[in-house]
Amino acid sequence: MNKKGLAILMRTRMRPTDSTKLTLSPLTNEVNQMAQNSQPNRSSPRVSQFQGNKNLNASSNTEREFELVRESMHSAISMNKTEVLDSVLNDFSEGYSSLDHENRQRLLLLLAKEYDLNRAQVRELIKQYLGLEVPSGLGENAESSTGVEDEALLSAFYRIERNLRHALKPVYEVLFERLNTHPGGLKVLTVLRADILSILAEENIASLRALDSYLKEKLGTWLSPAALELHQITWDDPASLLEKIVAYEAVHPISNLIDLKRRLGVGRRCFGYLHPAIPGEPLIFIEVALLKDVAQSIQEVLWDDPPIPECEATCALFYSISSTQPGLSGINLGKFLIKRVITLVKREMTHISKFATLSPIPGFMQWLLSKLASQSKLAEAEYVSLSSVDSSGSAFWENILEPEEEKALMDLSEGVATGKNGMEVMLNLLNSANYEWTNSSELLSALRSPLIRLCARYLLQEKKRGKALDSVANFHLQNGAMVERINWMADRSEKGLRQSGGLMVNYVYRLENIEEYAQSYFSKGHINASADLHRLVKLKEQGERTD
Repeated sequence: MNKKGLAILMRTRMRPTDSTKLTLSPLTNEVNQMAQNSQPNRSSPRVSQFQGNKNLNASSNTEREFELVRESMHSAISMNKTEVLDSVLNDFSEGYSSLDHENRQRLLLLLAKEYDLNRAQVRELIKQYLGLEVPSGLGENAESSTGVEDEALLSAFYRIERNLRHALKPVYEVLFERLNTHPGGLKVLTVLRADILSILAEENIASLRALDSYLKEKLGTWLSPAALELHQITWDDPASLLEKIVAYEAVHPISNLIDLKRRLGVGRRCFGYLHPAIPGEPLIFIEVALLKDVAQSIQEVLWDDPPIPECEATCALFYSISSTQPGLSGINLGKFLIKRVITLVKREMTHISKFATLSPIPGFMQWLLSKLASQSKLAEAEYVSLSSVDSSGSAFWENILEPEEEKALMDLSEGVATGKNGMEVMLNLLNSANYEWTNSSELLSALRSPLIRLCARYLLQEKKRGKALDSVANFHLQNGAMVERINWMADRSEKGLRQSGGLMVNYVYRLENIEEYAQSYFSKGHINASADLHRLVKLKEQGERTD
């Protein structure tokens, strides 16, 4: 193994816990202290007193550290002396990183509440604004009105509007903006937001939600595409950068150095967005395979060897996109990254004519199992209901299986599957231990049709607030892609079977339709899909577009 390979391997194995992760662990000494406190007290009074004093001192030190960070935060917000501001921001950044989860939460709540905007001032300005007489210069004859009195009234409007804009800015904006221009400050801001999201996941606190919304908006502005560098990641990059690719790959984990080298070698590309304020660490990266056609399984992308000569490729397949910063959640850097990569690949390799993805369907099995469980119970109630002369049955019951699918499942040999109806049989099979159904050709044959058809329904018809229920589908559709094809047994890994029953989907980016598709999805929630998928869910042709 060469030195670079050894360095990547050692860095990956020894990589410390990242403080930006959404769940923060308590400090080790606190855990040890709790463990000690849970043990029976067999020590002498003197030892017990010593331990008590030690714990008291530790608690006192922790509180003193919190107060120091709090003071440095206040100084960073209120101080105007630029010559010492950098030192204060350094103190805050270092101090914050040393705080445990509990004290980070205390500090963020304090920041959200005590450094918010002055609502009394806002109310007073609004009262003044509403009390102004509307000059004729704001009416229908504005062009012909040039009176001195009107100009004076307009000046009052402009003055209060300016004061309102200033008053509506929370005080903590100063901290955010100063950190953004401070070396290493942007990284601190992403850590702050990751911690905010961690707290909000446990408890919905209005002031903290407002703090998060404001910081998210600021980060979205500061991380605009113009401020980001598109970098092609290769084996020649520093080991510290490659180690981060291994550590942060979220879709298809990199198994070893050979796997990493293959993903960066011939017939493959890896691109990342870097920011000057966070050097050597991609904020997001995408992996691309150059293929003869759109792949139907992840096995042929990751395992097939050797890759085809690049000159024979006609398809650029995006098979993994990973964000490295939990604090940038909800900021769609992927949209800009995909468009930049498409432009770059198209310019450098004119023989590439197709741009597609091979994507997971992370929410499918959760939706399907829930649907099968609820409908199986309703089916039994429906049977009882229909046996009664005076009842017309449940309005909520729906047999989500086609008649031929129902028959195929009920015809399975005894001992292979059990259930009172097709939906119950399917539910029991999919819930079997170790995904035993994947080892039987008989079961695979019976499950293929309903799984693919119901997956098409999930992707095209199941929505939340007018948008696709599946998070990955929503991401690609809002970027201007269309749903092209569902692939059977495309990911047989444990994760793939658990999330989507082994199914994967191809989204296609047609350069001439990207903006049109993105706009129709954004404004109307319209999902563009292939004719084959529309037929699977039996959508009416009227009012639906097929491609």
